[in-house]
Amino acid sequence: MHPMVLTRRVRFCAAHRYHRPEWSDELNRERFGPCSNPHGHGHNYLLEVSVEAPVDPLTGFSVDLALLDRVLREEVVEPLDHQHLNHVVPEFAPGGLVPTTENILLLLWKRVEPRLEGARLVRLRLHENEDFYVDYQGP
Repeated sequence: MHPMVLTRRVRFCAAHRYHRPEWSDELNRERFGPCSNPHGHGHNYLLEVSVEAPVDPLTGFSVDLALLDRVLREEVVEPLDHQHLNHVVPEFAPGGLVPTTENILLLLWKRVEPRLEGARLVRLRLHENEDFYVDYQGP
């Protein structure tokens, strides 16, 4: 069997705010700059999901794309698209994790990885804009 790495891209638009409630407004502005603005700011995110699986000799496919697409729709796009992450993701509520690109990836790994069947999640790459992205290759 020949393992292959397949990458699927999905997009979602979301707002977030970098803020630590235990810090003063001045310290939040110093550490997070305009990302700490009270109403938040948004991004058009691009998530690349790379999975590895052997090629099925009968179908020639390595991954069930319908399953992968369903998982990404249910775990990423539907819950996050056109949302404010601090308000809809309990982990990012005030006093929780700051919804940085890195922390979003940690959350998405926990959501996507257990739902894959017959494939292994090997990398998530989240683009915050066309000039910045973060890679995560799992725990």
